[in-house]
Amino acid sequence: MSDNGTVEYTGEDKLVRITRTTLADGRDLIYFDDTDPYLSGESTRELSDPRDLPEASTLSEMRRDPLTGDWTVMAAHRMNRTFMPPANENPLAPSKEGQLPTEVPADDYNVVVFENRFPSFSLHMDVPDDYDTTVDGEEIFVRQPAKARCEVVCFDPDVNHSFRDLSVKRARTVIEVWANRTKELSAIDGIRQVFPFENRGAEIGVTLQHPHGQIYTYPYLPARTAAIVRRAKAHREDTGRDLFEDVLAAEKRSGKRIVAETEYFTAFVPAAAKWPVELMIMPNRDAKDFADLTGKEKDDLAVLYLDMLAKVDNFFEGVEKTPYIAGWNQAPVGEDRQYGRFHLQLFSLMRSPNRMKFLAGSESAMGAWISDTTPERIAETLRNAPGRSK
Repeated sequence: MSDNGTVEYTGEDKLVRITRTTLADGRDLIYFDDTDPYLSGESTRELSDPRDLPEASTLSEMRRDPLTGDWTVMAAHRMNRTFMPPANENPLAPSKEGQLPTEVPADDYNVVVFENRFPSFSLHMDVPDDYDTTVDGEEIFVRQPAKARCEVVCFDPDVNHSFRDLSVKRARTVIEVWANRTKELSAIDGIRQVFPFENRGAEIGVTLQHPHGQIYTYPYLPARTAAIVRRAKAHREDTGRDLFEDVLAAEKRSGKRIVAETEYFTAFVPAAAKWPVELMIMPNRDAKDFADLTGKEKDDLAVLYLDMLAKVDNFFEGVEKTPYIAGWNQAPVGEDRQYGRFHLQLFSLMRSPNRMKFLAGSESAMGAWISDTTPERIAETLRNAPGRSK
């Protein structure tokens, strides 16, 4: 997938310049530049990784639960991944003179993407021809190599920033990056879904405070997506209509949970929201993924998303940064694509200022959710919360 030093452009009117290189252990790294002199090509980013690293190699496997059909990935090498390093050892920062080299060889960047050094899924594995697809020889216990790709997306070189601090232009660049990666990763043989996401906040287990997200690709449909596909198929068989279209139309008719509407997107709290803070952003048309969005839709989404992040951060009085998970759900790759629609599912585990919701017996053991609030109350609070200052 890599081609050292190759330069290309993506987006309308050469919005972003792409430069590809390879890290010392063979992992791909891609610079996405939206500012001169790098956008124009007058300057180029550092392509050489000076570190002495062993060749990337991963032994991950996944096993299917015979009772539920869900897959679990075993990635034991992640036990020793980087955890809350000191400032001078931040692996996502640019490499500065006189300091240890990081994952990014350049001394600055706009947005950069690279393969995860401690991935859950990986293509850097040698699978023998006689790979045993069972556990202990028992056919009921199915196992497969966890062959897919995990990438890190660094939104900003400044460790003190967050996605909410990005300019509209830079947020638009990140959206273009997600579109680029979605299109390229979807073409990998065996990939069923591409999932960009961001975790923010130590409260939910973030191990690196640098502003970044990840992109997971899956060689199967994750439980949420598989459930959506089942429901969408059943809904079409029963009614002849699209499930997402009917959900969005019903939310608009009610209006009680709508937080914001634009020409191309609607932000709302789902009628059956589970989390103390929850927000969904859905396109008004049947767009399947980031790569399916038009330039105008991407422009619109950049402004709306930044505004919603500001509202989320102003949800709790006295809390400067609300911890959250932002999951960009995209339609499956392949045969079930017609049953998905692009949408953001953003939620927080914080139930009141500096108090977290812990998943107890009902939620953790049985998946039977009990909410501490109502979707209508969440929506009202978000609507009244200050948005991004213009």
